[in-house]
Amino acid sequence: MKRRVRSTFPVQSTYGALAELGPAFWGLINPEWSLCNKGRRQSPVNLEPQRLLFDPNLRILHIDKHRISGTITNTGHSVIFTADNETSSAYGTPQIPVNLTGGPLSYRYRFHEIHVHYGLHDQFGSEHSVEGYTFPAEIQIFGYNSQLYANFSDALYRAQGIVGVAILLQLGDLSNPELRMLTDQLERIRYGGDEAPVRRISVRDLLPDTEHYMTYEGSTTAPACYETVTWIVMNKPIYITKQQVPDLHALRRLMQGGPDHPKAPLGNNFRPPQPLLHRPVRTNIDFRNKQEKGGKICATMYKDVHYKAGNTTERRKRNQEQSEHESDEHDDNSLIVFEP
Repeated sequence: MKRRVRSTFPVQSTYGALAELGPAFWGLINPEWSLCNKGRRQSPVNLEPQRLLFDPNLRILHIDKHRISGTITNTGHSVIFTADNETSSAYGTPQIPVNLTGGPLSYRYRFHEIHVHYGLHDQFGSEHSVEGYTFPAEIQIFGYNSQLYANFSDALYRAQGIVGVAILLQLGDLSNPELRMLTDQLERIRYGGDEAPVRRISVRDLLPDTEHYMTYEGSTTAPACYETVTWIVMNKPIYITKQQVPDLHALRRLMQGGPDHPKAPLGNNFRPPQPLLHRPVRTNIDFRNKQEKGGKICATMYKDVHYKAGNTTERRKRNQEQSEHESDEHDDNSLIVFEP
């Protein structure tokens, strides 16, 4: 299937191809994108474990479990899955919207789309990083505040309009089943403007097996860099295969242009980390000493407790040696590793 792409984010080829300048010049190219250079709450950011602020009031993030259908598209600058949020789906059966609630959210957010960011090499590709370490890819689940705004486009410009759930991808031997539903369609969207239907995907099952996350107030990571996004970064990766089923290779074969003029590969579609400045990064990872029981505890950061990004080289080696069941039973795959 093929038609002209309509992206919710009002931007065309942005990362490496836009005037061959890239993200550092977004705010200079278009006055409407000035936030990209002058904003104080820009995304993505590098997550520094020692700066995490434990907030006991953060709740568990909830995403509706029912499945949803939609379309995966090569927009020429990204891979985007967009839900069919009409009252009935294109396949003749009623479609119930998927909602996101809980976590740091004060409102109900309706799932709208998924963005995939990835690199042309294993060493980089994610937008968010942990202590300077980047991952091969990142999935971003976006929803809009359906209690205050009529649709995603309206919410994109407005306060508390958007939620972004960031899931970092690591190399592994067995890909996340729901991720496979997306990557199985990549051969059908090899060129810019191509799209393909995806039926009955579970957004919730894209999440890693953890309730822990980090959250901060930020922006969209493409122009116009609107500072309307509550970001939730999950504290475990999910896995994408490299050899057994070449999902990463399929991503890296995608092109920005059409068959006649394919232009450059679509990869490396990530924005570099932006200054955190004085924004707090809160977490529901309880790294307090467990002595305080009963009574109300305010959000705080214990300076005598330290976190660090886990030794990623060793973790990759261990992950390859562990069986699938061992990976499920242990918490060693967390992005942030507790160290007293």
